[in-house]
Amino acid sequence: PILASAHESGCIRLWSIQGNLMKELLPFSELPSGPLTALCTDISTKILLAGSKEGHIIRWNIASFLEDSQNSKNKIKEELCWRAHATEVVDLLYEEEKNVVVTASIDGSVRIWHAMTGYYFGYFGQSRKFELSDTSRLILPSDVNNFPAIIKEENKHLEKKKVKYPLMLDKDK
Repeated sequence: PILASAHESGCIRLWSIQGNLMKELLPFSELPSGPLTALCTDISTKILLAGSKEGHIIRWNIASFLEDSQNSKNKIKEELCWRAHATEVVDLLYEEEKNVVVTASIDGSVRIWHAMTGYYFGYFGQSRKFELSDTSRLILPSDVNNFPAIIKEENKHLEKKKVKYPLMLDKDK
């Protein structure tokens, strides 16, 4: 078992049950997440979701890290970030059976999203039924204009490479 704490700095800290700090996470995505206000996981604690004061949802895969936290190869992977609300997220729920994330905001709205892609299904109180099987249709709520950002692991560790040989004009070519 682990404990997770969300902080105003945007950092998530994972703690052992004995109170030892195991890992600190900072969102990587280009979207500013701001202070974190809500956390949830799936039942088997493979997915960690965080909501922010700016209305973003960030999804991490923590399964390999929890299997062996001592192994440095087992990393926590940030997989997805999307804007769910124009204002602060106050609660999150991950429903595994339907593969959806339910978000609530201080603006009074409760919305449903596809957990793996961040696609918007709708809001509670809408006149039409939720169509949870159609994930091909990318729509957004009226107050959000950013599409979900899939985080690619290889973008995480960009390093400046030193050039050994400067570019030179080759007149023969």
